[in-house]
This record gives sequence, structure tokens and C-alpha cells, in this order.
Amino acid sequence: MRPVKTAPNTCETILHESGLSPVAGVDEAGRGPLAGPDVACALILPTGLIIEGVNDSKALSASRRATLACKIKTAAVAYSYGVIDSVTIDKINIHNAALEAMALAVKGLATQPKVVLADGKFSPPVPYPTLHLIKGDAMCHLIAAASILAKEERDRIMQELHKSHPQYGFDRHKGYGTKAHREMIKQYGVCTAHRASYKLV
Repeated sequence: MRPVKTAPNTCETILHESGLSPVAGVDEAGRGPLAGPDVACALILPTGLIIEGVNDSKALSASRRATLACKIKTAAVAYSYGVIDSVTIDKINIHNAALEAMALAVKGLATQPKVVLADGKFSPPVPYPTLHLIKGDAMCHLIAAASILAKEERDRIMQELHKSHPQYGFDRHKGYGTKAHREMIKQYGVCTAHRASYKLV
């Protein structure tokens, strides 16, 4: 299907009123970093539920995002993660890795959706009708909520990677190409968490 531009929550409302429930939202985090996995989250919320404060994860502070993540998990009918590691990203490229992460997240849901709302220009390969929404994380409540959980889970994984590779500061920059991170790569070289296919690596 073509990308859909719509007002906030319109898609969920129309789908629910058309009898297409449950609806899942899916988004991923981790396209840009030089290290670590790409992580997606698929999420189903109770019909009509709006969690105040939910927004595109990139527009939220870390503390606000963590608070909202707890509320989302508590309220969720189901949520699931898909994780694609750096080795696989190098093999299949980040575009395909992001779609695969979203597909894994959707397929892992304990409750099967009747339709999936996905962020971006392309639909993940899932066995359900899918609408992909350009900037969906800023327009669709379900996708925004999924983006928050995806970001929180990826940050958790980067904290774990920091324990085994403390010299890179993954706990601070989460693998993004900050000046400090690039300097650490020059000093220590790369580790298995780095994406060898990325130019700055």
C-alpha cells in the first residue's frame, strides 16, 4: 500500500470503527548508530485508549520516555520486540534489517492483529494487512507508543553492551556517531558490536 498521511489517531479510529480490531502499531529504533542492533517493537493497546504524553520517542527526554514506557507496558494488550544484530545489519543492510526487525516484532505478538500500522515508507513482510505511514511515529498513537518501547529496549541493550565494551561509552551515546565515540574507535579500533558496513566505522 502507498504511504498514508493522516491526522493523529484517525487511522486507529477508522480501523476500529470498521471492525478491524485489534490493530497493532510497529516502529523501530537504531538506523543511524555506528554500533549495536536495530530494535523494533510491535504493540497492541486496548481499543480507544490514549496514554497522555505519548509522542514520537525522539521528541521525549530519557526520563519522560522511561516513565511512559512503564505506562505503555502496563496498559498493553500485547507487545513484542524484534532485534537484528550488527553482523546481520552488515550482511543485509540497515533498510532490510529494519523491516525484518519490525516483522519479527509483529510475528511475536501473543495476540494476532487484524491490521498493522507501520512507521515509514515501506511495509514489513508480515502476514497481515499493513498500512505504512510516513512519519507515523509523530501522527499515530499506536506507532508512537511502539517507538517509545523500541527506543527503551535498544537503550537497555546498549547498556548491556557497555558492560562488555566499556571503553566505547555505549552507555552514554548508545552507539551513535558522536565525536567521543569516533575518537574511541580511532583509539581502540572496532568491536563486534560495530557495523563494519558504515562509512564512519
